[in-house]
Amino acid sequence: MKSNRRDFLRKAGVATIGLSLFPTIVKASALGREGHVPPSDKISMILIGCGSRGRNMVNQFLNFKDVQVFAICDVDARQLNVTKKIVDEKYGNTDCRVYKDFREILEKENADTAILALPDHWHALISCAVADKKIDIYGEKPMDRYLAGSRAIVNAVERNNVVWQTGSQQRSAENFHKACELVINGRIGKIDYVEVGLPDGGHYIGNPPEEAIPEGLDWDMWLGPAPWVPYRGVVHWNWRWIMEYSGGQLTDWAGHHVDIAHWGLGLDYTGPVTIEGEGRPNNEGIYNVPAEYDFMCTYANGLKMRVANASKLEHGMGVMWKGTDGWIHVRRGGLSASDNNILQEQIGRGETSLYKSTNHPQNFLDCVRSREATVAPAEIGHRSISVAHLGEIAIKTGQKLYWDPQTEKFTDNNLYATRLLGRPYREPWVFPG
Repeated sequence: MKSNRRDFLRKAGVATIGLSLFPTIVKASALGREGHVPPSDKISMILIGCGSRGRNMVNQFLNFKDVQVFAICDVDARQLNVTKKIVDEKYGNTDCRVYKDFREILEKENADTAILALPDHWHALISCAVADKKIDIYGEKPMDRYLAGSRAIVNAVERNNVVWQTGSQQRSAENFHKACELVINGRIGKIDYVEVGLPDGGHYIGNPPEEAIPEGLDWDMWLGPAPWVPYRGVVHWNWRWIMEYSGGQLTDWAGHHVDIAHWGLGLDYTGPVTIEGEGRPNNEGIYNVPAEYDFMCTYANGLKMRVANASKLEHGMGVMWKGTDGWIHVRRGGLSASDNNILQEQIGRGETSLYKSTNHPQNFLDCVRSREATVAPAEIGHRSISVAHLGEIAIKTGQKLYWDPQTEKFTDNNLYATRLLGRPYREPWVFPG
């Protein structure tokens, strides 16, 4: 049944060969799909992870007439109930099915697509399980808590030939696309230095006492492959500030801004060869992610990229490329340059035209039909967040790291750093790589 469904979707969406670097996808509206879409022509979708980001994304996909969200999953009954109400109210029924275990929803439901919006430490295990079911995935960044898990996702996506869209939606924003095209087409000359500004990371909570687990929350399942700890009231949003589940603002935002830095440089499928720097962790209480971080990456072509929390950098948040003929800085809601005339430049025929997407969820749906690559496929999402993982390891070890981005191994046989590329899973969970 899944094979027949895939053939149907492939025939329903037509792709054309695009400009220089990537394919251009014909939008569904161009194929006469602006009006009512028959149920037989809908893309079926499930949601795993019903927290704030999951609800945000499901609300976006509910606005597409050719999508049918029909089942959702979360370990917290409160999150499930809120999200089920959103879906049911949209469709005017009570049909949305709910699950608390991702294994059960994958076993019982036959979906074309899935939204995954999970704590970082769950990404690899669940993403690989979904890919192994041949389900196309819209996966929130970062790819995984650890570099090894991120690579495991890429491998699962490739071996199952599923469509993957990383939730790095800046690739579908006009100002980021324009900035990257100007840079990659030499409007500021040869680039030898880049600054990537991410949010400052100080968060403090102290040491809250152990609490009773809230009714409806499966705490052991929420922890999953991470070490078991007693419940202290930290769940959902605030897991971001605890190292077992996230790297804080560093790993939360590198998937956005490092991604854009690479895009403008044509470095989507590689990474640095050396990494060195320092950071300051939160040192009070259970919030222990880096409060400050500042590291330098050097690439094989000699380019240097500094990644730091925004208050350390002149331009703050965003990406600043510095070239021989000026600089360009882009951030959410802004685009500036050393000379405003640079921003008036147009990309001409014969120049590099980057993949153009103006709507991140729509791009995913178009690619589900066409089977073409999305604007933010798995390998690119992995390479973007790998820089943050390597920076975190450099901070933890206090060493200059020597890295081979092709083999994804440390070239100096650094055993300590190698151990930090992943971590053992708590039983009964098994690493999916």
